[in-house]
Amino acid sequence: MPIEKGWVNLLQQTLNEQNKPYTLINKSISGDTTAGGLARIDQALEQHTPEIVLLELGANDGLRGMPPTLIKKNLRELVKRIKANGAQTLLLSMRIPSNYGQRYTEMFYSNYPELAEEMDVPFVPFILEDVALEPDMMQADQLHPNEKAQPIIAQKIWNHLEPILQTN
Repeated sequence: MPIEKGWVNLLQQTLNEQNKPYTLINKSISGDTTAGGLARIDQALEQHTPEIVLLELGANDGLRGMPPTLIKKNLRELVKRIKANGAQTLLLSMRIPSNYGQRYTEMFYSNYPELAEEMDVPFVPFILEDVALEPDMMQADQLHPNEKAQPIIAQKIWNHLEPILQTN
């Protein structure tokens, strides 16, 4: 999928259309984990000094069967580092297929609202909620959204980001 068709670019277009003076910088890496995010976060924060960080990590950890407690610990540390740098966090929650059973899946998903409450950060419930069960909006792996899904994802995130921008 061309980068200009992805939700990050579409969200940037919305920011521009709404005359919001923010520039999105996409630091994501395909297949990345919370441990990978921890390894890179300090340099990214120092390099870009963001006001707001959209944190979307954890799904690849879950797909690899990492302990949900470790995923939560890593996400917590990421949020702490973001806050320590004076930026706000918008936590983008993920879900995973139930390959590891219902208990694991529930523990995985509950990390996001629990952490949002604990760390007092806003979060976006499952960002693929409106597309994940629509085969024509997902890539062949049925894990990743395709181009058709990107505007829906961008709008969902915008609905949660806009109130944060109004308080900045």
